[in-house]
Amino acid sequence: MSGIYIHIPFCKQQCHYCDFHFSTSLKTKEDLLNALVHEMKIQSSFLAGTKIRTIYFGGGTPSILSQDEITALFEALNQTFELDNVEEITIEANPDDLTEQKVKELKDTPINRFSIGVQSFQAKDLEYMNRAHDVHQAHDSIKRVQDAGWENITVDLIYGTPTLSHEQWQENMQTVIDINVPHLSAYGLTVEEKTPLHHAIKKGKKLPLDEEKYKVQFEMLMDFIPKNGLEQYEISNFAKKEYEAKHNGSYWTDEKYLGLGPSAHSFDGERRSWNISNNIRYINSIKKGQLNNDFEVLSQEQRFNEYILTSLRTKEGCDLDYVKSRFSPFLVDFLTFSIKKWLKNGEIEQKGRFLVLTKKGKLVADWVASELFYIS
Repeated sequence: MSGIYIHIPFCKQQCHYCDFHFSTSLKTKEDLLNALVHEMKIQSSFLAGTKIRTIYFGGGTPSILSQDEITALFEALNQTFELDNVEEITIEANPDDLTEQKVKELKDTPINRFSIGVQSFQAKDLEYMNRAHDVHQAHDSIKRVQDAGWENITVDLIYGTPTLSHEQWQENMQTVIDINVPHLSAYGLTVEEKTPLHHAIKKGKKLPLDEEKYKVQFEMLMDFIPKNGLEQYEISNFAKKEYEAKHNGSYWTDEKYLGLGPSAHSFDGERRSWNISNNIRYINSIKKGQLNNDFEVLSQEQRFNEYILTSLRTKEGCDLDYVKSRFSPFLVDFLTFSIKKWLKNGEIEQKGRFLVLTKKGKLVADWVASELFYIS
């Protein structure tokens, strides 16, 4: 099974922590949406031989699009790809976009899953991150989507901000349980270079992050959310049974996916490619019938490292049988040797043929994975 990701690179304003590709100017929106339709035609054979299971509108802020614009993209998708097996169609949405009228309009589209970028139910947090919505809009947007009949909803939360106390983090998590959404994605705040947040912290205009707070709030998350009915099926993702994110799951399980739009990434099983992160240059290249993108053919070592990184983040863990069937005996021996320290120290435990991170290991997941990478 495979998935299609569509990048909508427009936002009303920049969140200070965000380093994704986007623009706050809508001048090129019409041309870019036309270019997306033409890129679909150029990429029409990319997923040949696979069944498309998911479609994901990400960004940027896809909820900035009108009903007519979303409908036109779906019509183009239907004309270009075989969509009979599609199960999940997600749109990322900001709370301030989800007015009563907007939600009503979206009922007339094929969207069957919402990813609502709440990030926090605390006013000081939203101000620190420069979010466009307020606390009331965060609550109201979720209720509107639920009242309109959607059950498959995920909410994003961010922890580890200097403005978020442990008590407030507990309130945020309790709110997710109280409003009965079946999926939560929770991420620790990171400061990426060249973002407004990075510059503000360097100049002393914003408070820096506290690593100890980050760690404690992640532990709180792992303790509280699973006790209240949402399983931690991936380090940052929690869901009730049968509400796991199918689209994101394809990234973690080495399936093919097609990315459309500026900065979007694709993977065909052997080669990873990515479109240029510039709206004007993307539009101009598509007008010429060309893709302005780069690619790399992944070596066996790169594929091995990526599998270690993604599989250890999931509840299933790293499948030793898969490693033996997919990679060279040398890499199998390398993993067998490298894993011993982590098994002994308790960051990883072996369950049959699977290597799984313990709670202790999840606290240092990226470090553990990087120590298991093969670097030639």
